Amino acid sequence: MKKKLIIFGDSAFAEIAYEYFTHDSDYTVVAFTVENEFFIKSELFDLPIHPFEDITNILPPNEYDMHIALTYSKLNRVRMKIYNLAKSKGYFLANYISSKSFVWKNVEMGDNIFIFEDNTVQPFVKLGSNIVLWSGNHIGHHSSIDSHNFISSQVVISGFVNIGKSNFIGVNSTLANNIDIGDDTFIGAGA
Repeated sequence: MKKKLIIFGDSAFAEIAYEYFTHDSDYTVVAFTVENEFFIKSELFDLPIHPFEDITNILPPNEYDMHIALTYSKLNRVRMKIYNLAKSKGYFLANYISSKSFVWKNVEMGDNIFIFEDNTVQPFVKLGSNIVLWSGNHIGHHSSIDSHNFISSQVVISGFVNIGKSNFIGVNSTLANNIDIGDDTFIGAGA
């Protein structure tokens, strides 16, 4: 029996998360949720959208898991805020790891991670929580990516790289071996 999932969000990323969780995971998406101030439609893909402020009364955390499907607004601060609120409500925050990605067996990772297709995550990598790895990235061995990061497509992170919290790394960026990136860093496309 598949586990039941609530997706936070109703944007394009929430639609994409719905597709991937529905067709390539052990979850059945049963509903969406957004904050009251952003509540503009009542359903998506014939599933209800519920106000986040009331979600525990409608779909309690002991019966449903959640995934926060938000992108990198304000250097991931919006996703981080909702992540913390959902955790405080008691929800288990589900990971999605594409069956078309390569994630080595000893990779350590937190929760609310979304790994798209064609990612390579090599041995001894550590991933914090609330991370998006969009399509086609290389995460080199012994590297560490802390929580609340967004890594866009075709990024190369070489071995022994340490990345702090709340960063955005743009499309086609390359990080050489043995470097450290602090917190709150925006790395543009092609850097």
